[in-house]
Parts: sequence; structure tokens; C-alpha cells
Amino acid sequence: MTEQRIQVLRDILLDLHHGASPESVQEQFNKHFKGVSALEISMMEHELMNSDAEQEGHPVYVFKQENLALRAAMLRIRRIIENYGKPENTEIREELLQGLRHQMTLLGQFHNHYTRKEKLFFPIMERYGHDSPPKVMWGVDDEIRELFRVSQNAVNQLPQESIEKISEVFEAFALEFEEMIFKEEAILLMILLETLTQDDWLSIAKESDAYGYAIIKPTAEWVPDRESFVENVETEHSEIHSNTRVIDTPEGQFTISFTLKEKESVIDRSTPQRFGNGFLSVEQANLILNHLPLEITFVNKDDIFQYYNDSAPAEEMVFKRTPSQVGRNVELCHPPKVLDKVKKIFTLLRNGERSKVNMWFKSEKMGKFVYVTYAAVHNDKGEFQGVLEYVQDIQEFLDLDSDVNRDI
Repeated sequence: MTEQRIQVLRDILLDLHHGASPESVQEQFNKHFKGVSALEISMMEHELMNSDAEQEGHPVYVFKQENLALRAAMLRIRRIIENYGKPENTEIREELLQGLRHQMTLLGQFHNHYTRKEKLFFPIMERYGHDSPPKVMWGVDDEIRELFRVSQNAVNQLPQESIEKISEVFEAFALEFEEMIFKEEAILLMILLETLTQDDWLSIAKESDAYGYAIIKPTAEWVPDRESFVENVETEHSEIHSNTRVIDTPEGQFTISFTLKEKESVIDRSTPQRFGNGFLSVEQANLILNHLPLEITFVNKDDIFQYYNDSAPAEEMVFKRTPSQVGRNVELCHPPKVLDKVKKIFTLLRNGERSKVNMWFKSEKMGKFVYVTYAAVHNDKGEFQGVLEYVQDIQEFLDLDSDVNRDI
């Protein structure tokens, strides 16, 4: 696909986000992609998706399977709502209510689906210059999350709340949610498939577990076919001689020549270096940072997310971090709804108006009381070098029941 066609897809995505109807998108598809129907997306996907993306475990395969499972949950919810309102089903309404709440819980797992998209797909898209669609789509994702929250709260009010009201708020959510599925599969995935490399998809697959899945989980690990151009191997169709490879094709032979790079010098991670008031090796410093009971993130003076420690597995972190986020502008690491607050914090710290900004909140879901500190980092000359964020679960401190520990 040419850059022009990718640009067209990007424009279509933005049009949809700004309220364009599926019918108008259909017209654009017909204009720019002759013979392709937006209502028959599977035909287009079959042309665009390579064999890797059709394999179990590939992020695209998993992503689409999740959407199938989410659609099925929505179908079951609609059927339950319909049956709940029928007079002849009065005696089984309690059973229907339990089923409705269960299906809403399953559907609520779309949060994992969206978070993987935002934290793994979007950073790589931005690296390739596709930064507008992620910003807009993330904002719409948050609107859909809010619509689901309203819908779920209404369901929790049954039987006091009317089933007609339940149906109304659920359909308001469903309209936006189903449009997002269309945007994901008709446009977003197609841009990704034409832009991302095999290594990009491997990175996404490796980091996906940290954010979880929606209803389904990968049934197999995706292992792509990889061929090395530097190993001295002979196959039926190719030979390697020193730094030259001859490849046979039905049309003839072609030769690839390459020069092996000299091995770069490796940093000695085990030798102690002058470090603050003493000596530490790189390995020791890394171990110390990872053993601190804090989630540490460092954003440098250029607003680039540069480092985070491994104090806990990603799935247990308060603020989940994965390697894909490293190197990303800090503004792109946050959803649009909190961006103004993030900008304000960094402005206060950068300008010297505050040396630290503290925040705290209680997470009933995680069973944690979280205390967050944003601290300005300066060098010996007092020059601003970035922002250090450290996150701590202080619930255990709040649970202390004596002034002294007498267990030891």
C-alpha cells in the first residue's frame, strides 16, 4: 500500500472519530479503494493481512477474537434485557438479572482490550508518524468507558430501575462501542498491518500479558517464520558463501552482499564505579533500583519517558509500564482526560514553582492506598534535568496497630 493510501485511511479514521457516518465512510472506501466494500471488511482484510496475522497468538488475531467475544457478550445482554421485560418471565427475573450482571462483567473486560491498544499499538504508530489517530481514538475510548460505567451502574440498580432505562443507557454505550469496533477492524488494523514490522508485532505480543485480555486469551504463542541472512547455512533454495548470499528464484538468481559489523564494546556491568558517596557496579545499581518498594519512572528534561524500574511484575504495578513506552513523549503516555493535569504538574516542577507534587488515592479493586510523588530533578548546578515519579502502596502503614514492632 502506498503512502497516499495510508494517508487516506488515516483521514477516514479521523472523519469517523469526528462523527462521520458509516455511509460516508463507505463512499470514501469506494472512491479510494475500488472494488472494496466497507460492509465486507473481511475481504479487504484477507488481501491486506499477511499469513503471520492470521496465526493464533498474533496480536491482530487475538485483537479480532476479542472483538468477536465482546460482540457475543453484547448480543447476550440484549437478549436478556428483552426477556427481562416480558411479563411471562416474571418468575425467572432474578435468574435473568444474575445472567445480565455476569455478562456485563465479561463485557467490562473491554478495558483490557482498549488499554493494550493505547499502551502497545499507539506508541509504535507514533514512531512511524501516525500520531493523530491515537490521540483522537484514546479520547473516544475514554468516552466509551464512561458510557459503560453509566450503563453498569444502571444495571446494578435493578430491579428498582426500569428495564426500559437499562435498555436506553446500554444502547447509548453500544452505539459508540460498535462503531469503535468498526474503526479498529476496518481502518486501524489495516494501517498497522501496512506499517508495523514483524519485530514490532513480536514486541507487542511479548508485552500484551501485562495488560490482560478481553474474555479470551491467546491459545498459542505466535512464533513467526524467521530467516537469518548471516548464518552459514545451506538450504534447497539458497547458499551463503562468506559475506555473500545467492538466492535462487523461478526467474533466476540474485545475490545479496553484506558486511558484518565489528562487535561493539560491551559495558562492564560488574566492575564497581564511582557512584554518589561510594562505589557500585551497573548491575548492583540496577538491582538496588529494582528492589526498592517503589514504582520509579524518570522523564528527562526533554519530556521523554526514559526509564522505569522493575520493582514488581507489570500486571501487579499500580501504573503499568512496558518497554514500548520508553522513548515516548510523556504527554502521549497519558489519556487525554488527564493531560491538562500532567502538563500542569510538569510546568510547576520545571519552572521551580514546586519541588514536589504529591497525590494519593485508594484503590478498592487493587486493595491498595496509593501515594504518588512527582519530584523535580536538578544537577549540581541547579539545572532542571527531568521529573522523577515514585509510586508507593502505603496501605500496610495505615494498617499498623502499634507504635513499636515487637515481633523481632
